[in-house]
Amino acid sequence: MSKAALIQLGRVAALEWGADGIMVNIPHRDAAFDTGLWNPELLAERAANFKMTIDVYKRRILHLTEVTSNQVAEVVGTMCTKVFSVTTGAQVPVDGGNERVI
Repeated sequence: MSKAALIQLGRVAALEWGADGIMVNIPHRDAAFDTGLWNPELLAERAANFKMTIDVYKRRILHLTEVTSNQVAEVVGTMCTKVFSVTTGAQVPVDGGNERVI
């Protein structure tokens, strides 16, 4: 399923379940390279597409550091707490600041 389809599904779920007190929010993760999805060959390919070294590509976000999968998990976990109990239908970037998005 495409990312756009998942976003639309989240929006519809937020609309339909809001009256039941169910919050549906969408985290947008980027630049978390410490997972099995990323291997050295893929990193080299993506970095080359942007004419960067792998190290620069991994730190291309505004905070100039890497986002870890644990940090993404912490944000998602927080989205399941009372902190987000009055928020639904939100799209939350978890990417360290991406100038292409801002």
